Amino acid sequence: MLSVAASIFGGIVAAAIIGGYRINLTPSEPLGLWRIAPLDRTVSAGDLVFICPPQTLAMQEARARGYLRFGTCPGGVAPLIKMVIAIGGQPVEIGAEVTIDGHVVPYSDLAQGDGKGRLMTPYPGGVVPRGSVFLHSPFRSSFDSRYFGPLPTSGIVGLAQQVLTYAP
Repeated sequence: MLSVAASIFGGIVAAAIIGGYRINLTPSEPLGLWRIAPLDRTVSAGDLVFICPPQTLAMQEARARGYLRFGTCPGGVAPLIKMVIAIGGQPVEIGAEVTIDGHVVPYSDLAQGDGKGRLMTPYPGGVVPRGSVFLHSPFRSSFDSRYFGPLPTSGIVGLAQQVLTYAP
């Protein structure tokens, strides 16, 4: 009976993934069921996106620290759900908080350490390269571009749409 239930659950999960649905279990955005919607235009600041992180040293360290979940992106990680707050060509300054084009981003203060007291090194700032985006989550403990910098737009899987979510 347990194997039948496991098979049914596995089938539902596989169908959801193939159908463009994902379950978010991280507090960076509301918990629950999300849909990946096609992005059939140029990405803009204000877009909430699913994005696969590149396989960089920063992302490998993030995986080792447990910041990234298992998933379907290259490197075996799940796509991140983040808000695009700057696009290629925009200046980003990182201090006590993030500033884009001279405007402070709300809820962008930096954490000195993670939940286990490990040092969090901020991205130094600069101009977002063309073909890249700077990502943010208003959750203070979110692992986002405040720490890993801009990501290439080629990693964008699609727009993130809430289906059945809960914001704790």
